[in-house]
Amino acid sequence: MAAKVLGPKGSQRRRRFLIVPILLVACAALFWIAGAQGVHDTGAFELDGNAVQTVSHDWDQVCFQVTGNVGGNCGTTTSAGATAASWRGDGLETATNPFSVDSNATIFTGGGSKDPRDINQWAWKDGAGGLPDKDNLQHSFAARYSLDPTDGAPNGTSGPNCPNGTGLGSPDPANPVPFDPTVKCEVLFFGSDRLDNSGDAQQGFWFFQNRITLGSQALGGGQNFNGVHKDGDVLIISDFSNGGTTSTISVYVWDHTVSGNLRLLQTSTAANCGSASAGDAFCGIVNPTNGTPAPWPFTDKSGFHTYLQGELYEGGINLSSFGLGNECFSSVASETRSSTSTTATLKDFVLGQLGSCGASLNTHVSTTSVDIGSSLTDSATVHVTGPSSPPAPTGTVSFFVCGPSATTCDTSGTAIDTKSLPGTKVGNDYTVTSASFTPNAAGTWCFAASWPGDTNYVDGPYRDDGTNECFTVNPRQPAIVTHQTPGPLPLGSSISDTADLSNTAPKPNGDPAGGTITFKAYGPQADPANPVCTGTAAYTSSAYPVSGNNTYPTAAQIADPTLGAASFTPTLAGQYNWVATYSGDPPNTLGVASGCGDEPSTIISLQPTMDTAQSFYPNDSATLGVAAGAGNIKGSVRFRLYTAADCSGTAIIDQTVSNIDHASPVTVNTTNTTVAVSTTQHNLSWLVQFTSTNSGIKNVTSACHNENSDLTIDNGTQSNTP
Repeated sequence: MAAKVLGPKGSQRRRRFLIVPILLVACAALFWIAGAQGVHDTGAFELDGNAVQTVSHDWDQVCFQVTGNVGGNCGTTTSAGATAASWRGDGLETATNPFSVDSNATIFTGGGSKDPRDINQWAWKDGAGGLPDKDNLQHSFAARYSLDPTDGAPNGTSGPNCPNGTGLGSPDPANPVPFDPTVKCEVLFFGSDRLDNSGDAQQGFWFFQNRITLGSQALGGGQNFNGVHKDGDVLIISDFSNGGTTSTISVYVWDHTVSGNLRLLQTSTAANCGSASAGDAFCGIVNPTNGTPAPWPFTDKSGFHTYLQGELYEGGINLSSFGLGNECFSSVASETRSSTSTTATLKDFVLGQLGSCGASLNTHVSTTSVDIGSSLTDSATVHVTGPSSPPAPTGTVSFFVCGPSATTCDTSGTAIDTKSLPGTKVGNDYTVTSASFTPNAAGTWCFAASWPGDTNYVDGPYRDDGTNECFTVNPRQPAIVTHQTPGPLPLGSSISDTADLSNTAPKPNGDPAGGTITFKAYGPQADPANPVCTGTAAYTSSAYPVSGNNTYPTAAQIADPTLGAASFTPTLAGQYNWVATYSGDPPNTLGVASGCGDEPSTIISLQPTMDTAQSFYPNDSATLGVAAGAGNIKGSVRFRLYTAADCSGTAIIDQTVSNIDHASPVTVNTTNTTVAVSTTQHNLSWLVQFTSTNSGIKNVTSACHNENSDLTIDNGTQSNTP
């Protein structure tokens, strides 16, 4: 290619020297697809030797995007719209004053501070001074863009600037990579300004995938850097003359497998952005004239606030040309050096954070409500941003759970699983799902997930604390089925109840459900068709301890004299309704009770027998008998004698025997009585009625007994004598 070109852009001398490179570029273009644009003319950024935006984007807008234009010092109110950007001054500036510049700040020191050495061997110091003015950086800046290949970037059917290849290497004009309109061009622009333009200068730009920061540990006469290289880190070394014409640019990547750790990708001695050919993969340019405006606070060695020729440098590289389009760069460092040799002594530097790869973590619970004993899972999605095809995240996602009384979950939660990324990929989302988790207690639980990040995504740990992915674990509703003594049974019989308890849940520690079951009997019911099971029960059992699903009371509980069976002997006849109540065992098992109408037990009164026998006298007797178990016959017997055969009219004898209390059988007699009867009253009849005061024995009334044939009528008087 052409040799170094001298002279300002547009001069006659420059035009003469450009004849050869133009002819060479024209020849090379025969192998390249027409219309393919280079890094200098993508239309995305102005590589024109000044820092002020006129057409597309420029460094004053990068300044605004990064700093927020503190104090109006960027000279613009519009953003560069870059996918990643860095702008900062030399020195240990603060967030409140990002424009602070200290000409004696942050320089390299120590013999290990060379590009082939890993970053953890570099050393720096502050306020030492002693740098040549031409090597003293004031500001450093960088911006990244993902460009649509059909809009300002290479277009047509093929082109070397947006290859789909993944290997490192130079564009091959003779074998262009097939064009893919779905693959964006990843382009990096970079630049700096310096204190003085007196003399040629060599400058490098490092783009680090890992985040690099200044350390505080003593090293090499200064302090250390935090961070190390990763294969694929990019180093661009540029040698430009005082006249302003870029003479040499070389592009390297860090590759630990090669000697010296730096693999040369491409070099050019004619990579001036002002004269670069179409399809250039990289170029650089300095400001061509004195008085070039500085859009931010700047003072050079001469006290000027504008740039003298060569005090501003800017350049660009099409990462896609080298198969580096998917690399993310977290940090950027500009450096001045003693020569273009990779082993040159490093002098000044400005370290900035680019942060072109971003990530976020969101979790998604599989359901928001489960019953105790059921399982569920948590999913974690890592969303990555950066270039058009950000690299897949690596490492493992750790899943946590908090509960059973949680509203969020943090790292104090219980670790339940880890899963390796990338998992299922949808777009730039990578999802992994935890193993099934079975909560051991009812309540409110929350999942959470954490991912530490990796060398591409360095702002970790990334964590979702589970605020929006809590779930409810519902307690178990047990069932209870009872088996009572149904009846009907005679009064004096014992009635009992048992309950089959099922569908309980274990305690949080895994033991069977606890709690108690209590049996109550209500009665006798006033309205058996509409029983009432409130108020005072006729019987209340012991509280039987529960141990999981079983029939209660158990055989052991019945045999226990302190518990016994759930049974009793009613003293009144009627319907009794049992209710079995299980207390439940919070938090996992709810309580339950049988229904009032589910368990009627009927106790009936006994129907006594009654035999009556009249005598020749105007007397009658009644013999009452009842089955065993009813108790004594209690109550009264009423004897009535009528002068009609059908027990109608007015009784001429109405005698009651009261306070009967005797074991069965018992005979009750009337007292001998003489009554006057009419000679026409030939038909007499007895009616006997027993009224019980023992609820176990019913009332009974005899049939009407015609007794006139048993009586002797003498002169209208019934005699006491037979």
